[in-house]
Amino acid sequence: MCNENQTDVKEFLLLGFPSLYNIKYYLFSLVLFLYISIINVNVLFIILVKISAQLKLPMYFFLQNLALADIFLTTNVIPKMLQIVFWDVVSIPFFECMAQFYFHSVAGIVECFLLSVMSYDRYLAICFPLHYFVIMDFKFQLQLAICSWFLAFLVMIFEMFFIWDLQFCGFNTIDFFFCDFAPLLELSSSDITTVVLEDFIFSIPVIISPFIFIIVTYVFIIITILKMASLSGRTKTFSTCSSHLSIVCTYYGTLIAVYVVPSEEKTFSMNKIFSLLYTVVTPLLNPIIYSLKNQEIRKTIRKRLNQLRQILRND
Repeated sequence: MCNENQTDVKEFLLLGFPSLYNIKYYLFSLVLFLYISIINVNVLFIILVKISAQLKLPMYFFLQNLALADIFLTTNVIPKMLQIVFWDVVSIPFFECMAQFYFHSVAGIVECFLLSVMSYDRYLAICFPLHYFVIMDFKFQLQLAICSWFLAFLVMIFEMFFIWDLQFCGFNTIDFFFCDFAPLLELSSSDITTVVLEDFIFSIPVIISPFIFIIVTYVFIIITILKMASLSGRTKTFSTCSSHLSIVCTYYGTLIAVYVVPSEEKTFSMNKIFSLLYTVVTPLLNPIIYSLKNQEIRKTIRKRLNQLRQILRND
């Protein structure tokens, strides 16, 4: 409980980027442009996979879910961030702050699960090609996707029980652009030892285990590729995995920088930069990386563009 000279915090003040106030209109325009681009690129990717018969493969179904998670992640963070950039400081009610933290964490966990599911899909396709479509039928794809979303929501419900017990008394200013785990702990007047331990325990099944699973599956994938007699076959097979590996490296690189590297080795400015990469840049790059590196998607895009040109010419 808060003492007599302090009151329970009913709202928080998000400071955002105080050092960039002199260029806030440029920053606002940039963030707004990136947000619109993220929504458009990911929605177009989802529609492209939906309407294209040649993209009716398990990998693209999981990519649709990844694009949906990216939209979910950025929409939870960026609209409030735009307010902060424009108005310098923005207040956020306590319950809204907790909800933002919850849904941001859910989106991050879903992406971890989906990336591990996609690595399993590549493992089956390359190491067991004859059994691939028997195992990875649509029912199994749907089960894997639903489990990824359901487990993410469930895990965060349990974690929120610990976060909800934290006391916030008096000081309510968060030097960040959204309600994240580390800034909230810094502001709490409670003993955070149990919460930090609990968060580490929960990170094992939702972050560390999927990452280890991805590494193990790719070890088997690489071994299988190296056993192929044809050089062109090895090159073609590995190219189907390169886009997924690029996304894994980008996503986990920023995730580790934000949540694993000890906080004493980072400044808040560095943490903001890494969080910006994780919440803004990565969701924009994911569909672009797959579109540029995947031959089937490039063919589909060219086909749809040619169809659009023909329609415009006929009109």
